[in-house]
Amino acid sequence: MLSTRTDSRVLGYLGRALSLELSAVQLYTTQARLLGIWGLVEESARFRKEVAEELGHAERIIGRMLALSVAPNASQLRPVKLGQNLQALLMYNLAFENELVQLYTQATHHCASIGDADSRVFFETLLNEEQAHAHELKQWLDRIEQPGMNEKSVHAR
Repeated sequence: MLSTRTDSRVLGYLGRALSLELSAVQLYTTQARLLGIWGLVEESARFRKEVAEELGHAERIIGRMLALSVAPNASQLRPVKLGQNLQALLMYNLAFENELVQLYTQATHHCASIGDADSRVFFETLLNEEQAHAHELKQWLDRIEQPGMNEKSVHAR
């Protein structure tokens, strides 16, 4: 089923991306449930929204792999990391999102270097979305780190 026209590194980037995006789905689903247990309803709802976005990324990656005549295969899901409060969750999630940004940056540069414009645009679109998400997480983290922030939003009950 492997297309001889497809660069093996592009396929490797797609496989790693699928693994990371599905790991993000697992991570945000678990954290949304945890936040619900803590009584942080709005924060839980926001994480559930992230689940849908990351699942959408995974679906697009699967579609791209199928378009390249490659069977999708997420090789390994990351273990979920939990924290004692919202701030700890956000710090871990920001690091995770930055890892996705790094992967998509590398993939975009590689595709540009081999002249694969379609794959470059595909990865560049995911890169832009993950950069925006990392920026949102950073802003959220900055807001809860401000002095006088409502303790309910920072610490678990």
